[in-house]
Amino acid sequence: MLVLGGVLAARHLARVLPMSLTAGVTQVAGLLAGTPDPTSADSAASESDIMPTDEANRKYSKAASTVDFNGNGVDDYADIVTGARKDAENHPAYDSDYYQGGYPPADRGACTDSVWRAFREAGYDLKAMVDTDIAADPASYVAVAPKPDSNIDFRRTGVLDVFFTKYGQTLTTDTADVAQWQGGDIVVFQHVKHIGVISDKRDKNGTPYVIHNMAQKQRENDYFSFKKHMTVTGHYRFDASKVPQSVLKVWQ
Repeated sequence: MLVLGGVLAARHLARVLPMSLTAGVTQVAGLLAGTPDPTSADSAASESDIMPTDEANRKYSKAASTVDFNGNGVDDYADIVTGARKDAENHPAYDSDYYQGGYPPADRGACTDSVWRAFREAGYDLKAMVDTDIAADPASYVAVAPKPDSNIDFRRTGVLDVFFTKYGQTLTTDTADVAQWQGGDIVVFQHVKHIGVISDKRDKNGTPYVIHNMAQKQRENDYFSFKKHMTVTGHYRFDASKVPQSVLKVWQ
């Protein structure tokens, strides 16, 4: 199995922001690195603007994972899309608060919560995997490794950026190269600002939809097609074969 060492450390040194206390509740400043603006992520697109599935499959070959981790007969990438979509349809209230035990209530969450919930659908315990990897390879997680906190590290975009750099294919960040974006891919914006899951839906131009939470009304939308959106800095396709058995954890 491929395990990268400290070569990622310098690049991610400043990518996890400190926490501050407000009104007796620990607020995590490092999740989206700012208060989300829901109006900046809402779309005017309608269902009629979505490319029909058969046309999308004909024009863009669909990447299917060779892994079916939970053994449900559905490949990992399709499960990840399903899990992200379930969270989008649940429409949790935006909440980046700190929670003992790590997990926010099902009806609350931030962008990073959409990701671990997506991976849960495929059978992965992303929190346990991240915590284990930080302990095993602190040099790659230098921003949190001195004082790791299992209650929040898996909900930090910067930490997930490191994790998917290690355990995924690193792909183009050019959103115009639409064929290279596939359902179940992970997209990171501005390193620590935002994260989402690529949908299996595309607009009429072939641009994929993004499933994400920045408190906007439409949690699955054509964000890449907005005239103004955050800069894409990471694009990953999770590859379970890269994950050491000691790090791979099953959702219980």
